[in-house]
Amino acid sequence: MSTAPSLTSSGSTSLDARALFATFAGLSGSLVAIGLARFAYTPLIPSLIQAHWFTSAQAVTLGAANFAGYLIGALIGRPLASALSNRTALRMLMAVVTAAFFACAYPLSISWFFLWRLLSGISGGAIMVLVATSILPHIPVPRRGFVSGMIFLGLGLGIAASGTLIPELLHFGLRTAWFGLGAVALVLTAVSWFGWPSTNPPAPIASATRHLAPQSNTLALRVLYAQYAANALGLVPAMILLVDYVARGLGKGAAIGANYWVLYGLAAIAGPVIAGNIADRIGYGKAYRVALLLQAAAVAMLAASGNPWVLAVSTVILGIFTPGVVPLALGRIHELVPHDHTEQRASWSRATTAFALFQALAGYGYSYLFSHSHNDYALIFACGAVALALAFLADLIASRAATTRTPAL
Repeated sequence: MSTAPSLTSSGSTSLDARALFATFAGLSGSLVAIGLARFAYTPLIPSLIQAHWFTSAQAVTLGAANFAGYLIGALIGRPLASALSNRTALRMLMAVVTAAFFACAYPLSISWFFLWRLLSGISGGAIMVLVATSILPHIPVPRRGFVSGMIFLGLGLGIAASGTLIPELLHFGLRTAWFGLGAVALVLTAVSWFGWPSTNPPAPIASATRHLAPQSNTLALRVLYAQYAANALGLVPAMILLVDYVARGLGKGAAIGANYWVLYGLAAIAGPVIAGNIADRIGYGKAYRVALLLQAAAVAMLAASGNPWVLAVSTVILGIFTPGVVPLALGRIHELVPHDHTEQRASWSRATTAFALFQALAGYGYSYLFSHSHNDYALIFACGAVALALAFLADLIASRAATTRTPAL
């Protein structure tokens, strides 16, 4: 039986046209399904409320529908790919996200809008599980870091694009803004259609000497899942409320709020590269610990001060690590499970599911808290800061425990 062809020739470390096309497809997937489908909603919230499409509580709740869908997508991503093939599944998911943009241009009812926001979230969660693990096994090991960074760069590009496109599109009306996002998604879906690898990653050869993760690594993986879940609790407040906080909470208006979202997006573009460079120097475990500490400080700054400079600094930090924590968590899994692609994919699916679960819980929990605290932005941001601080402390405790258990050589 012949083996599946790789995107690059054996032993080569350069990327050929097929590998570059696959990388572009991956970037397009993360850009459309997460960068735009999730983050473009944030700068639209003030306009959705002002146009009386929805109340403030409904707008936040509908934003959380995408998070609930993301959880479902994270759970069904692998089974869907097994049933359809990675390529077919990714194409279908991109098409669903594109359809959701056009459907959201018609607020026929809260249920209608909720359904399409849910479907876009399902597609985003499934794509997040599948996109990197569908492409990276076909890429030479020395180039996987670069390709991983390029794939997740789509998150930052989507955030930046939403911050620049939305204010311009809103000049022509709220419906036009949704049509514009749909047009962008449609173009990227069409261009990337044939870029996805035509074969699934080769399955590892079973052997009696299969590498098993030591007990310490199993514990470290569980801690990582918990940290990644807490990371979701910390990031959701800024994902949903940053623009609305500046626009309505501080009374600066939607245009100034959108400017902060552009800053958030520009920082997010650099996020995977910055995170990757830090990890190359100090390791993924330590890099993720630094990321948790900086995020906790940034969200606490949002809770404590509305000063424009404080807002800018915290926005940049959160922008960097919103996409930056993704390659850090994935790289940490590869550190802990270095020899088994199947277990790496399973561990990444578990981590993504943990993130998605707490992201959905945070979306609905914060929505409830927001509406029952008379729109208390500081309270929501403070909750996020506490979650990130606890994740940082858990990492320190787990690291010390692992050190004390390691026998001296």
